[in-house]
Amino acid sequence: MFFKLHSAAVMGLECVPVEVEVDIHKGQTHFAIVGLADMAIKEAKDRIYSAMKNSGFSYPFNFRILVNLAPADTNKEGPAYDLPMAVGIVALSNDLAINVDDALLVGELALDGAVRHVTGVLPLALYAKARGWSRLFVPEADAAEAALAQGPIVYPVKSLAQIINHLVGGEPITPYTQPIDWGEETSAGELDMAYIKGQEFAKRALEIAASGGHNVLMSGPPGSGKTMLARTLPSILPRLTLDEALEVTKIYSVAGLLQSSFIKVRPFRAPHHTASGVALVGGGRLPRPGEITLSHRGVLFLDEFPEFPRFVMESLRQPLEDGVITVSRAQGTITFPARFILVASQNPCPCGYASDPDQRCVCTPLQLVRYQKKISGPLLDRIDLNIEVPRVEFDKLSTSELGEPSANICDRVERAREIQTTRFQNSAIHTNSEMRAAEMREHCRLDSESMELLKSAVTQLHLSARAYNRILKVSRTIADLSQSERIELPHIAEALQFRPKAG
Repeated sequence: MFFKLHSAAVMGLECVPVEVEVDIHKGQTHFAIVGLADMAIKEAKDRIYSAMKNSGFSYPFNFRILVNLAPADTNKEGPAYDLPMAVGIVALSNDLAINVDDALLVGELALDGAVRHVTGVLPLALYAKARGWSRLFVPEADAAEAALAQGPIVYPVKSLAQIINHLVGGEPITPYTQPIDWGEETSAGELDMAYIKGQEFAKRALEIAASGGHNVLMSGPPGSGKTMLARTLPSILPRLTLDEALEVTKIYSVAGLLQSSFIKVRPFRAPHHTASGVALVGGGRLPRPGEITLSHRGVLFLDEFPEFPRFVMESLRQPLEDGVITVSRAQGTITFPARFILVASQNPCPCGYASDPDQRCVCTPLQLVRYQKKISGPLLDRIDLNIEVPRVEFDKLSTSELGEPSANICDRVERAREIQTTRFQNSAIHTNSEMRAAEMREHCRLDSESMELLKSAVTQLHLSARAYNRILKVSRTIADLSQSERIELPHIAEALQFRPKAG
């Protein structure tokens, strides 16, 4: 007896089809699973046995059960195939006439027959929609997530007994039809720019970064407010668009970090400097997203930037340039999206007080040189805004007067983003920082006076071609904040303030 069902395997952020073929014939009791299955899948035989027994179904003793997960040359992992395997075995062992040719099934089985949450349901639902599947059977806990795809009919499955009863024509499972709440959601405990005393130059840099998607490096002594500034940046970022929210939700679904059915706020990730390369970039036997991808469409904050291992810092080069990260393993190569705003902070020296006019630095010149060389020139070249964050004076700290609230700054940021949305409406570009040569040629034209200033800066500061392009992009963002159609001399002059001197 033979029965075939359909499921899918998540590879990176995409899905590939998996056919679950079940064959049962008389013989010595045996249960085998083939098709490059990992240990979690092979352990399913024990879960299926207990789930069937506790759901009132007889287990086919004195039968040989063979389950093949096709294609056999594709690695599969995780417990998501428990449900289709169990449905196939129950159907064959009880001679049930059921039809699931138009359906995809995923779910992990508990020993009592309940169907548990699995990761990657949104990518699977989007895959089902793209391939034209009519029905999608998922764990009840994942139904809201699957419904985000707005594709096939989503059936929330509570238990093995429930889905079998539904498939044989008994009590039907009610499809998930609750409306999807696309509304705005704010993060709890959100910081506000109004409570940051002083640091007007740094606040302006963050406003520019938020408006154009630019990267920032903050340098200053301990306690000057670098971390608080970074953590306040999300409060001035524009709301996620629907497409961006789906992208982020898809990533967190695959990573198993989805706390609700839908992510509505921009990610903020702050890995410690002891994080490994795999934790930052992503990886594993079947590659999973790392911190770089988890911060997609949000902020990646790297505190104590020079303390990160050199090879970890250099892994940022590709995503900062291309907006993607490619993870290569023996099993294959997977490309993850990684379009984020990098906010890095550092002390000016190992003791932290080289730039403090009132605190004596105790570092030797050799220590200072070694510390500064921890961040390579090519990596610094990819950072648009380099800012000094000085120690705040007592008079500013003690004042009861609040600064400009984040809401006001966010309004300006959103207006600048709207200009960019209109500008790049016929391309895949979202912000000025993503502009390529063709877009820069069209949107970053300079008059003779501005060109002369930029020429002088490139010559005196010994700037690279990449730094030249990034100055133009930052200038374009400053012009957008000023609601200016053209880049003018003050915009170039302000952008040059954020470039460090070479050497």
